[in-house]
Amino acid sequence: MSAIPRLTMEQLPDGLAALLRPRVERLGYLGEFFRCTANQPDALEAFYRLTEALKATVPDRLTEVVALSVATKLDNAYERNQHERLCVKLGYGADWVRAVERLDPADAVLAPDEQAVQRLVLGALERAGKDCLALVDAVAERTDPQVAVGVLMLIGRYAMHATIVNALDLAPPVAGIFEAAAR
Repeated sequence: MSAIPRLTMEQLPDGLAALLRPRVERLGYLGEFFRCTANQPDALEAFYRLTEALKATVPDRLTEVVALSVATKLDNAYERNQHERLCVKLGYGADWVRAVERLDPADAVLAPDEQAVQRLVLGALERAGKDCLALVDAVAERTDPQVAVGVLMLIGRYAMHATIVNALDLAPPVAGIFEAAAR
């Protein structure tokens, strides 16, 4: 067990608890990621607000390409499993999820803008963002500059999540769609 306390909703500052309450009510639990990162309540609130702001400006399918690609590349089953389920709920289907998780941006299942986003995600992660300007421009040309910058920020957001989850060895709160199907 980690020395990092797992805080409960009752232990959160009122503002943070109010911010997270709708999510907790929808999911039925306060995830361990939030229970750990609540030890930095102001930073967790900023992280949550960043996530929501980016979700409001980057189309859902492209957000999910980033989330699944980063989670798969950085071996973050915690986030991958949750986003697999979200993608199915959004109607993208298991074949689309599987295509994204193959980490092959040339996959014909993916739309051209999704391919461009995945190329950027993989390039940015593999090269720490260096020599990625052509990849950023390709996303901007297929979408717009606001989306391209949003994708860059989402890469950082999901990489941060993966780093925290992997460092704290957090178990996924739910099974992935392919794990659930195998049972």
